[in-house]
Amino acid sequence: MASTDIQELWAGSHQLPSWFIEALEVPREEGFVDIGGSKVHYFRWGTRGKPPLLMTHGFLSHVRCFAFIAPFLAGEYDIVAYELAGMGDSELHSASTHAGRGANMIAVAEAFDFFSGPVKPTIIAHSFGSSVGVTAMELAGDKFAGLIICDLMIMRPETLREREEKQGMGPPGSGDATRPNNIYPDYKTALGRYILSPPQPVGEPFLKDYMAYHSLRQVEGGWTWKFNPLVFARTEDDNSAQQQLGGRVANLQHRLAIIYGENSQLFDADSVAYVKELGGTHIPMIAVPEAEHHLMLDQPIAFVTALRSVLALWKHGQA
Repeated sequence: MASTDIQELWAGSHQLPSWFIEALEVPREEGFVDIGGSKVHYFRWGTRGKPPLLMTHGFLSHVRCFAFIAPFLAGEYDIVAYELAGMGDSELHSASTHAGRGANMIAVAEAFDFFSGPVKPTIIAHSFGSSVGVTAMELAGDKFAGLIICDLMIMRPETLREREEKQGMGPPGSGDATRPNNIYPDYKTALGRYILSPPQPVGEPFLKDYMAYHSLRQVEGGWTWKFNPLVFARTEDDNSAQQQLGGRVANLQHRLAIIYGENSQLFDADSVAYVKELGGTHIPMIAVPEAEHHLMLDQPIAFVTALRSVLALWKHGQA
């Protein structure tokens, strides 16, 4: 298993820790499932019939951000992690608006028969993927056991405006949908262009290289990104849904938890206060020490511990 993930090209300069190697050796299934006529790439761990978990990643990322996280949960759960349309190895299709992505998340759960068992599936999603999870809960919250939001960008409207005006940063998912992905002459050059968003150092540098390698593919003339640039296409409805995220999260009448990086630029102490002011006082919000936005790259074991804790409490009926 590890041989498909650990390649000399990215791993050769690192001393990989045993926990990472062992996580990648946990048996998993890899494949594609048809959703609305498009191929969706997924990994699956655990045992059929155990409580189901549905995972997805952040914007322009891919399923391997959970490839070294999910194995720590595989003993107790049936886990599917999938790639959002147009990202990783998943095909892009027409349903790539926020509403369409939420409906697709429900369809993925249906494709794996997650709604037929005695225990409803729980969604675990990072960043942009969490906004997809919020939409899925709005559309069909009664089908799910709950949603664990992992460092989703939630800010006051005035903070968002200041961020856009003073820092020159557009809304999440901003980019040019008409511009084709660059082709770099070699892997080293491509690796040098891999920049986390928001930019940050990582607690475990080998994990950044791992994620970068699997974000790229070889093509004629060099290396390019796997994601389809059309994922940058946004509607006014998409922008409105993003701006209202705080209220949408606070108003969800379903079981929720928020896990965030204590040093995150996108969800901070003021975000906690803002969600509470909007009515989200019932939502547990757990800060991972020494982590920024990319929790699984900064503090992977602490992130696993936070996930295990929330899931254990929910399993025993505690909010």
